[in-house]
Amino acid sequence: MQLGMIGLGRMGANMVRRLMREGHECVVYDVNADSIAELAGEGATGAESLAAMVEAMPAPRSIWIMVPAAYVDGVIADLAPLLSDDDTIIDGGNSYYRDDVDRAATLGDSGIHYLDVGTSGGVFGLERGYSLMIGGDDVAVERMVPIFQSLAPGIEAAERTPGMEGDPHPGEEGWLHCGIAGSGHFVKMVHNGIEYGMMAALAEGLGILEQAGMGREDRPIDAETTPQRDQKYFQMDIPIPAVAEVWRRGSVISSWLVDLTAKALHQDPNLDNFEGNVSDSGEGRWTVLAAIQAGVPAPVITASLYQRFSSRGRSDFSDKTVSAMRKEFGGHHEKKDDH
Repeated sequence: MQLGMIGLGRMGANMVRRLMREGHECVVYDVNADSIAELAGEGATGAESLAAMVEAMPAPRSIWIMVPAAYVDGVIADLAPLLSDDDTIIDGGNSYYRDDVDRAATLGDSGIHYLDVGTSGGVFGLERGYSLMIGGDDVAVERMVPIFQSLAPGIEAAERTPGMEGDPHPGEEGWLHCGIAGSGHFVKMVHNGIEYGMMAALAEGLGILEQAGMGREDRPIDAETTPQRDQKYFQMDIPIPAVAEVWRRGSVISSWLVDLTAKALHQDPNLDNFEGNVSDSGEGRWTVLAAIQAGVPAPVITASLYQRFSSRGRSDFSDKTVSAMRKEFGGHHEKKDDH
């Protein structure tokens, strides 16, 4: 099958490579000419413009956009006028699902199909495959099945759930038509919100282990420092990288996320190459907003989102305000280095 790919970054380029391995023909475009040339050298058809891409593809065309969410509307505005009735635009990035609902309606008025495809797999997707969460109309989804099957990990990526029999359904193969426009990115949004919570819980647990030897530290004795009454219980020197390794094997929390954490700790046991400034690309915020609007409690995901804000210094003024209030009501002078 032929597919156009706009955006040849960390994921888009490897998706093209995986598709070409499976025998699909890919027409590629990116604002970076070197990225186009690299994939053209591997067998893709390079296009120097969106118009050239459309010209190189017979109708009905399927064109996948793999760019940051902030750029999607601009790309669609440039691309849509070049397309024909019954062509399909696919957004595989991390767009806000509400934008998908609006885009599908607008493009549908012009006879163009629109699919929102939440794509998980990251830089490992080339070899492991991509988990695909799809929203949009049945006609466009059915047309794209060969692409979805080639991108997805396949049923062999995990043991079948006990009790599952017969032919595998798409979810078992790693791709799923979740429903109408917006459904795919809604599912991916919640997926990423869960990811926030899982990452935060694992990081907090390792942080507690890292402090298991705090009883060996000299703590100041003054009115501003909580006395440590149980120093003998905090004399341990726990090898954090080794803990991550043992958790990978047979534990209830063993997961790919623990695998990646173990790899990071093996390469940098004290994580000296990181400052702890944690970004959020939007999905966690949107998950929390959806939870509020639906009246569904989501305290873990919400707390993990706020922790990311704090990691970037967004709580500095609040912290200073609390310190100022303590000084005003109790004469407490701020300590500059509190162990």
